[in-house]
Amino acid sequence: MIAAGREVELDYLLVFFVSFLSATILPLGSEGVLLYYANDATMSVFFLWLWASLGNTLGGLTNWLLGLYLVRYEHKKWFPISVQTRIKAERVFNRYGVWSLLFTWLPVVGDGIALVSGVFRTPIWYFLPLVLIGKAARYALILWGQHLLLMP
Repeated sequence: MIAAGREVELDYLLVFFVSFLSATILPLGSEGVLLYYANDATMSVFFLWLWASLGNTLGGLTNWLLGLYLVRYEHKKWFPISVQTRIKAERVFNRYGVWSLLFTWLPVVGDGIALVSGVFRTPIWYFLPLVLIGKAARYALILWGQHLLLMP
C-alpha cells in the first residue's frame, strides 16, 4: 500500500507525463486529467498547473527536437521542400513567425508549429520561453475557468 503523501506525488507525476505525451504527436488530452485532480482537495492547484505546464512544454520540446532531426534529410528526394526554400522560410519564420510559438498549445496545429520551428532551427532561447508562456497561460485559464464554474 502506498502512503497518502506518496500517492499525491505519483498523481503529480501522472499529470506531468500525460501533459508531456499530450504535447507530442500522440493524440491525448491532458485537460481532463488536470481537471480531475484539481477537484481533489488534497492536491495543490499551483503544483498541478506547474507540472502540467512543464510536462506540456517538454513535450513541445520533443517535437522541436524531431524537427531538428528531420533537417538531416532535407537533401533526400522525399523531403517536402528544397534546401533553398527551407532557408528562406527559416529566415522569415525566425524573424516574424517566432511569436506563433505562443500558440503551440492549440490541438493538432500546435504540434506542427513546434515541429516546424525545429525544422527552421529556431533558437531554443526563443522556443522554450514562448512555448512555456503559451502553455502555462492555457492551463491557468483552464483551472481558473473550472474555479469560476464550481464556485458556490
